Amino acid sequence: MNLKTNYLGLALRTPLVPSASPLSQRLDNIKRMEDAGAAAVVMHSLFEEHLSFERHQFLHHLSEETDSYAEALAYSPELHRLAVGPESYLDEIVAAKAAVSIPIIASLNGSTIGGWTDYARRIEEAGADALELNIYWIPTDAELTGADVETRYLEIVSQVKRVVSMPVAVKMSPFFSNFANLAKQLVEKGANGLVLFNRFYQPDIDLESLDINPDVHLSSQIEMRLPLRWIALLYGRLKANFAASSGIHNGRDAVKMLMAGADVTMLCSALIRRGIPYITLVERELAEWLERHEYDSVEQLKGSLSQLKCPTPEAFERAQYVRGIATSWRTPHPV
Repeated sequence: MNLKTNYLGLALRTPLVPSASPLSQRLDNIKRMEDAGAAAVVMHSLFEEHLSFERHQFLHHLSEETDSYAEALAYSPELHRLAVGPESYLDEIVAAKAAVSIPIIASLNGSTIGGWTDYARRIEEAGADALELNIYWIPTDAELTGADVETRYLEIVSQVKRVVSMPVAVKMSPFFSNFANLAKQLVEKGANGLVLFNRFYQPDIDLESLDINPDVHLSSQIEMRLPLRWIALLYGRLKANFAASSGIHNGRDAVKMLMAGADVTMLCSALIRRGIPYITLVERELAEWLERHEYDSVEQLKGSLSQLKCPTPEAFERAQYVRGIATSWRTPHPV
């Protein structure tokens, strides 16, 4: 069975790629990912704050604004001492490239225009095969317009593309007035791929301590519906690769994302729950499904149920809402 795919100009053995997470902080884990069948690895993120603040300032900023990010599991001040800095991150890339033969994709996590974008050049010089820009930003300034927010995204991508020649993917949230238009503009600014989607973790109120606590939880399969929908809508309309992120827990989930039009399916929560060797099982499930349904390759499957190719294209838009309610919702009979 031919499971090959192409992502960011990289020829990959399969579409299964571990996404940025605490797992890739350790070199031995990256080696285990390759052994388990990972086609590439996205490194854990280097945060913008690492480049902009002294240690105590970074801790304060992190606790205020980014403790809801998935990778806060690894960066919480109470759990770790935040030893990872710009220089050590470059060393990790060099070490990973020397230790494995699969592509290494670096990850920069930030939200402002400035020095962190210039740092992308050093990441390229360290040997990274591609770069994922994780633009994690929750605008709270009531004076900012939607256009202001979109402009920042576009300027970040433009600045990075000016200083590197390696492929760049943008990991982003879906919360825009017209996501399709912003996606189109990002590709026009040079983004080679889009990673859909970032997960904004929501804080909770502790009724005993009367404090705000970060509510970090792993994804569930239902969360794959949102990226599946948007990948299916954008497939064939933008000249970019698509990485599906959030809610992919088994081979069947990967099949669905590929049918929608994804080039790769990223795994995170499933590996944290089940361990790195679980990649092997997901690959086997993917291959078995393809064989059972008489597909010769991933490429044959890719985009087959995108909006451009599926028999009911309205299923991805509002027209399907009424039918979905009518067929899915049943009023309980009175006892």
